[in-house]
Amino acid sequence: MTRDAEVKRATRVFFAFLAFCMLLVPAPRLLASDYDLVIRGGRVLDGAGNPWVSADIAIQNGKIAKIGRIEGAGVREINVAGKYVSPGWIDMMDQSGGALLEVGLAPNKINMGVTTLIGGEGGTVVPAAEITAYFKELEDKGISVNFGTYYSATQARVAVLGDSAADPTPDQLIQMKALVATAMQSGAMGITTALIYPPSAYHKTENLIELAKVAASYDGIYASHIRDESAKFVEAVAEAIRIGEESGAGVEIFHLKAAYFPNWGKDMPKALALIQFARDRGVNVAADLYPYVAGGTGLEITAPNWVYAKGVEQALEWLKDPQMRERMKKELAAGPTAGWTNLVYSSGGWKNVVLANSYLDDYARFHGKNFAEIADILKRDPADIAWDILLEAQPNRPLALFFMMNEDDVQQALKSPFVSIGSDAASALKEGDLDALGLPHPRSYGTFPKIIATYVRDKEVLSLPEAIRKMTSWPATRMGLTDRGVLREGLAADIVIFDLDTIEDTATWADPTAKPKGIEYVIVNGELVLDEGRHTGTTPGHVLRGPGYERQH
Repeated sequence: MTRDAEVKRATRVFFAFLAFCMLLVPAPRLLASDYDLVIRGGRVLDGAGNPWVSADIAIQNGKIAKIGRIEGAGVREINVAGKYVSPGWIDMMDQSGGALLEVGLAPNKINMGVTTLIGGEGGTVVPAAEITAYFKELEDKGISVNFGTYYSATQARVAVLGDSAADPTPDQLIQMKALVATAMQSGAMGITTALIYPPSAYHKTENLIELAKVAASYDGIYASHIRDESAKFVEAVAEAIRIGEESGAGVEIFHLKAAYFPNWGKDMPKALALIQFARDRGVNVAADLYPYVAGGTGLEITAPNWVYAKGVEQALEWLKDPQMRERMKKELAAGPTAGWTNLVYSSGGWKNVVLANSYLDDYARFHGKNFAEIADILKRDPADIAWDILLEAQPNRPLALFFMMNEDDVQQALKSPFVSIGSDAASALKEGDLDALGLPHPRSYGTFPKIIATYVRDKEVLSLPEAIRKMTSWPATRMGLTDRGVLREGLAADIVIFDLDTIEDTATWADPTAKPKGIEYVIVNGELVLDEGRHTGTTPGHVLRGPGYERQH
């Protein structure tokens, strides 16, 4: 054998031996950057109500890849030692259906730790036949949050009957049911009503049962701003339960409140007991609330429902009529009236009704003042002032704050295990602006951090795991969101990271758009949307469609 051949043979033997040795050495478990994101050292709350555990969380391709001790590295790593890591918070009563089409960033929601919105108290922003295209437009434009919505039974009513108080004929009811079916097949999560507002107020219970049966056939929910949150609050809760029980639909009672000052401390326990009794016999009923003692709505609610019975145009004419005004004033002073939630009386009078947004330059100086104060300054009747604003602001909807709840009632409802959290607020088009509804209420910037700061840390009304459950796994379970709501391997990586010591809802009645503190990171479908307290501008949110859509596709 020549020397060159010997060298070649020796070389081949060496490399064969080297390859054999490499087979004996375990390959490294992970390569650098095997994960998109790793959250290290957090106090992990799984969302199911369990106490926190110390763990890392690895995220890959929008999902939670691993929880525990993470040995590999992430493209981005966040050390959150001492901070709490929770599933993203779910807003069960959102008003962003139109705002997200305009601007998808939802900055006030993201700042609050909210990753999922359930909208639609007033329905979808398009007719039933256009819901599929609406969802696609949201997806194409991009949204920073996940979004699902109900369709409104009143949308179906108005499409068939207009805005009058007429009852549907059997054929018209069939048409309304067909619209509900179309909405459900397109991905609506159920149907809603807002029964204190005309023309929704003109729905009869029996017709709502028929419409809810259609939603139930697609596993949808009947969600309602119930017929009366004031003097007949308990009866209105009973009506919602009946609609669910007789239709087979689940029931969600929006922004649960006992808004009638003579019955503070009395009606809320009765309503909660009524809901629990229904649940005990198998009715799938629950509720949500926002943690404030004032609601906010349009000034149109200060006029009795009969004013709107012949449509909006006739109502505006009657509101100009001095004789009609005298009749309306007598009804305002008389208190509860059949078929109308008298929010002025229920709040304890005009002194507890605050002008929030008139949309009028002449009245801007009175924003933040109650109507009794304004009346004293202008030397006029507060009802006349409210109705003049209502007329002059058209086509805008002037808004007021009604201080009509009691803090003890709010806390009692909050402690109920079947109550989740909903802001009743829209996303803002720009951070620091009023939400898209134009209502200066702190709930649009403070609802979710207030639950943690006030009712967990400061007042100890709830334990931290229970508060997180109410904002995560419970609403996800209610809405059938099986891919999110808890921190589990394989599920969507919707996550919020907060500091329990510093979290604060800084929004107040005087400064309702102040940004909360102590929420440092928000992750939606694996992407950082809030990074060290700043919105990144990313839009990884998904449209969440109801079960009726899945059956069709």
